[in-house]
Amino acid sequence: MSDTMKAAVFEGEGKIVLKQVPIPKIKDDFDVLLKVEAASICGTDCQILKTPPGHPATPGAILGHEYVGRVLETGKAVSHLKPGDRVAVDPNLTCGLCPYCRMAMPNMCENMTTLGIYIDGGFAEYNLAPAKALHKIPADLSTDLAIFAEPLSCVVNGATKAKLMAGESVVVLGAGPIGLYYTALMKAGGAGKVIVSEVNAQRADMARKMGADIIVNTEKDSLKDVVMAETGIGADLVIDAVGCLMTEATSICRRGARVLLFGMNSSACCECVQYEITRYELSIIGTFISNHSFPAVIRLLKGGKLPLEKLITHRLKLDDILDGIEIMKRGEGIEIIVAP
Repeated sequence: MSDTMKAAVFEGEGKIVLKQVPIPKIKDDFDVLLKVEAASICGTDCQILKTPPGHPATPGAILGHEYVGRVLETGKAVSHLKPGDRVAVDPNLTCGLCPYCRMAMPNMCENMTTLGIYIDGGFAEYNLAPAKALHKIPADLSTDLAIFAEPLSCVVNGATKAKLMAGESVVVLGAGPIGLYYTALMKAGGAGKVIVSEVNAQRADMARKMGADIIVNTEKDSLKDVVMAETGIGADLVIDAVGCLMTEATSICRRGARVLLFGMNSSACCECVQYEITRYELSIIGTFISNHSFPAVIRLLKGGKLPLEKLITHRLKLDDILDGIEIMKRGEGIEIIVAP
């Protein structure tokens, strides 16, 4: 094995550079050296590379926080993994000691850091990760499915809070990758009708493949009119996968409904009529990243109930990662897989 590897390194505002860097070595008893099988480009990567940035990252860090790999070597204290094992990576590293970690809310950790954002991640040939971040995946689980483990773990965390009941009507606002994962999960979870709001034709087509019953192009039709026509009283559950649509979400609910807010936009300021939330007993639920969701997600992926492979629009080599990021920025890709 060579002493160096190719990696996509964040070098400051709007700049990512493909370069040769040293292959990491085991330093800690709980370190695990991985051969990266594949990584995927996330919207967060595009936010990091905006000018000005829409998300912070550490200059000099290798990006890529959605990835799977194969164990090459382990530190002497690692007992649950051995060379040859395949793993999905939970990139959010928590301290386990702050008040939130001890309240079983690690996704609120006061000292969290993230592989592929603040420390080296998966846009590389090799990666060094702590054992606690790694979840063993079946040898026969395809990389095409395993690559969805990280984003799907965040979606499952939100879905758990939403408490879908069999037969309920669900509206998903936005058919970007997250909205599409929610569409597939809600349909597989027993939703009676899934309505998706999306103006982009490619994403609307993907929503149909994920099981959406109705697609509404809000540039042509009134979402509220469609929801009321289909449900009679409004949706049981509305999911904002965009990050700025709470006003729209609450306007299409039935009384006593739930609104799940997943998408994030720090500059969004939505109007909120508190009277209506109180009067109609609406539940507004926020959800952020994953919370002990990986084991369930790996079982879910293994079960084959979610047709997520259909979301893969591009397969690229690491050499072409800059092209992939531009494709994602233009909104022309859904799941872009990068192989070393």
